[in-house]
Amino acid sequence: MKNLLVISLLWCFGYTTGQNLKITYTKSSNGTLIENQDAVWVFTNPSQTILTTESVTNQKAPFPFEQTVIDRTNNTINQWAFLSSNKTITTKDSIALAQQTFELLNETKKIAGYTCKKAKTVINSNTIELWYTDQLKVKGAPTLLGQNLGLVLEMVRNGNFVITAVKIEKVPKVPVLSTSQKPVDGLTYKDLLWKSRFTTIPVFKEQIINFSEDSQSNDSILRFAKGTIALRKIKIPEIKPGSQILVDLTEQSNGDAYDRTGSLFLIPTDKEFSFLNGLEKGIKALPVYQNGNGKEYQGVTATETYSPVVELMRFFTPFGVKQYNTLQLKDKTWAENAFYRQDISELRSLLSGKEIWVGVTIGNYDKGGHKVSVNMTIHPEEESKTINTRIIPLFCTTNIMEMAGQEYGTMFNNDKGLEIKFTLDKPMKNAKLRYITTGHGGWENGDEFVPKKNTIYIDGKEAFSFTPWRQDCGSYRLSNPASGNFPNGLSSSDYSRANWCPGTVTNPITIDLGNLEAGNHTLQIKIPQGQPEGNSFSSWNVSGALMGE
Repeated sequence: MKNLLVISLLWCFGYTTGQNLKITYTKSSNGTLIENQDAVWVFTNPSQTILTTESVTNQKAPFPFEQTVIDRTNNTINQWAFLSSNKTITTKDSIALAQQTFELLNETKKIAGYTCKKAKTVINSNTIELWYTDQLKVKGAPTLLGQNLGLVLEMVRNGNFVITAVKIEKVPKVPVLSTSQKPVDGLTYKDLLWKSRFTTIPVFKEQIINFSEDSQSNDSILRFAKGTIALRKIKIPEIKPGSQILVDLTEQSNGDAYDRTGSLFLIPTDKEFSFLNGLEKGIKALPVYQNGNGKEYQGVTATETYSPVVELMRFFTPFGVKQYNTLQLKDKTWAENAFYRQDISELRSLLSGKEIWVGVTIGNYDKGGHKVSVNMTIHPEEESKTINTRIIPLFCTTNIMEMAGQEYGTMFNNDKGLEIKFTLDKPMKNAKLRYITTGHGGWENGDEFVPKKNTIYIDGKEAFSFTPWRQDCGSYRLSNPASGNFPNGLSSSDYSRANWCPGTVTNPITIDLGNLEAGNHTLQIKIPQGQPEGNSFSSWNVSGALMGE
């Protein structure tokens, strides 16, 4: 609690010369006082102004929190950010206040018994109105904006958010904050403060995903399928209901020029067998699904003793981003990487407080392959009425172990399609299917380039059908330097596809299944898969997890 002690000591001293005032401000939105707010406190005199809050002053503020001092002898802003009980940063700015400009208006009104004048400015397309008084012979404001106008008693943003002085009182002293700590630059200060507001869990850093007999595991990263899969175990802290959970992935080509299917996935280990058995012992260790078309599909459906993987993110690499940026075209400035970020908050109950296996794969046959970095971030929010969702992994036909012999998802060439039988030990209310689907292969007449309807059945009844299709692929042209160009003026990456584009994430959709009784159930996926053409064939990568109360 070192920093809290420092704060306590610093608040014991203050200036006694001139008029010392303490102003209490409250916040309102759309005419309604915001509930349970932390009141803004401003201490000011002719020499300095301190911006703080009631909870900070009373040493009850959660980390991180800030203290701001305007030194009026030299018009300098000094800021302290208390990131934790043992980490503080500070910064100093001597030009920001001088750069503020306002339109001074003739309107006046009384606030807290004092006559106030009006000033207006526009910040980032927000109209800010400030009401300030000269009658108290001191300057100050509840934010950094308008500190030199006078004493700002009200700030109005866009006509609907208001900070208003509700109490002005004389005090014997104004607190003094000072430090011998070396300040950081303003950008670093903002970045460190921002990052302290959430938890970041690094998963992979510049991990090579390639195809090579020389690929090896180490103490923390396991490599499988000749280097096309990287896997590691990470520990997730307890996550409060209502919090936001995101994963981000950055990809660059390290040699491969093609658009490839990528998957960031979680391996459930709640049953006797898991996908980990297949990775460690080979594809034959996984249970087989058959639908009568003569093929065997390894590890794609849940059984009584096996749970398939849960895809956290389905992503697609662009054509050669970074590695092939030397391929120049007029008026094309290629992206340095492909960046993907996705909300996975609905999977909280699979993550919170657990050690989990997280893997990443990019199907490719290139020795250089791809380079990826992955992070998970947890953004806390107030406790909510969020229900602790039950999640049951059901299926994943994405052939993550393609380079170790796992079959492509071609089971949809049979009318039975993909059928999953599962048992609920108790009823599930408001059941939903988290469903990810993309079509692949067949060249110009294949399912990658031909819209095909996906139909989902539960217990023999159609629950939902739709045609997954992306028509915005041309938006990502600058991530695709090695994309082939055709005589009609289009690049390969411009063409619409079956729910994916080179350089994008494919978002899951949520399908309502209603209330499901305890007992046995059957889920079925049907897609009119196209016929093979020569050596080309179509396939579908679909994955799904059942969620409900």
